[in-house]
Amino acid sequence: MAEKIRRIAHLDMDAFYASVELLRYPQLKGLQVVIGGGRRAVDAVIDPEQQARALQRIPLDEFPRLKDYVGRGVITTATYAARQFGIGSAMGLMKAARLCPQAILLPVDFPEIRRYSRAFKAIVTEIAPLMEDRGVDEVYIDFTDVPGGQREGGRVLARLIQKSIFDQTGLTCSVGVAPNKLLAKMASEFNKPKGISIVFEEDLQEKIWPLACRKINGIGPKADDKLRRLGINTIGELAQQELGWLIDHFGQKTGAWMHEAAHGRDNRPVVTESEPVSISRETTFERDLHAVRDKAELGAIFTRLCEQVADDLQRKGYVGKTIGIKLRYDDFKCVTRDLTLAACTSDAQAIRHAAGLCLKRVPLHQRLRLLGVRVGSLSRIGADEGAQQAEPATVLSDQLF
Repeated sequence: MAEKIRRIAHLDMDAFYASVELLRYPQLKGLQVVIGGGRRAVDAVIDPEQQARALQRIPLDEFPRLKDYVGRGVITTATYAARQFGIGSAMGLMKAARLCPQAILLPVDFPEIRRYSRAFKAIVTEIAPLMEDRGVDEVYIDFTDVPGGQREGGRVLARLIQKSIFDQTGLTCSVGVAPNKLLAKMASEFNKPKGISIVFEEDLQEKIWPLACRKINGIGPKADDKLRRLGINTIGELAQQELGWLIDHFGQKTGAWMHEAAHGRDNRPVVTESEPVSISRETTFERDLHAVRDKAELGAIFTRLCEQVADDLQRKGYVGKTIGIKLRYDDFKCVTRDLTLAACTSDAQAIRHAAGLCLKRVPLHQRLRLLGVRVGSLSRIGADEGAQQAEPATVLSDQLF
């Protein structure tokens, strides 16, 4: 019997939010469709509870168009037809309207998204039980010991999972299978949509090294920009650099990781259960707000975010020690600050007090577009009986808002 080799799959649902909507509105297939923004009065046209006709018979001219959108929302996802116009996730809807004004705009239906997310993951685990949940629309799967997981490098099993998901939900996905999670995630992007891509260790030079460094999950815009300034544009060029040189330029931890990643090495296991790193809440304002002129409004929003985070912590059974804030200014630049408390907390007043101290460390002369509050360094309530819970704090009267 041939020795089994490690086969890890990354499954990514194709334009998931948009695809779920197309199940309800098949007349929109092949068209430019953008998902994003909140529900507005105009959405009553496509509300199932208020629409007498069958959803699939709603005329195209009754759907809201991106050109008519006014607000500060961002795109969650878009159909592949819309992406051809340069539209992408997290882009402002007003900017997208300039690129593709004729696109149909639909709001996000989170309950429906969560329902389909649970459905496709249940299908996966029935076939391959070792699955790591990586969000609403993607998972890692360990194919190594699953029947069919070794055949054609995992293609047979990937094809079975693809077909099962489509047959039971009507949704499509793309799958990459490789020796590890790092390469599998890259492979799942090779043949989107509806693709299956297989990568072996011996394929590294041919399939991976010609790719841009940004294709490595974990190399963001700043690191990529620095690499480019150093004359490194592809993963292959990154792999040619000495370990010591990378450490000198990027630090011990990041430099060593880049060296491993460029050579396709990744020993992370598929984790079937994981704890959250942090819990956060944030909001984008309908209009830009100023810390002085809109102090009362900002203060109310800030307090509400802290209360929502506290409620999330208590409902999920966590406490945390690191309190952080996130601001996005009117020029879209972001700033974050955090501090670590002496004891864990899930108390709204304590979170509000600590977050207020963080606010004092950021410039507030520009108008604000977004405000967020985060609690990290989480522990399960009762997991460490020796851990102290921070006392509720009294909010300081001189906090900025």
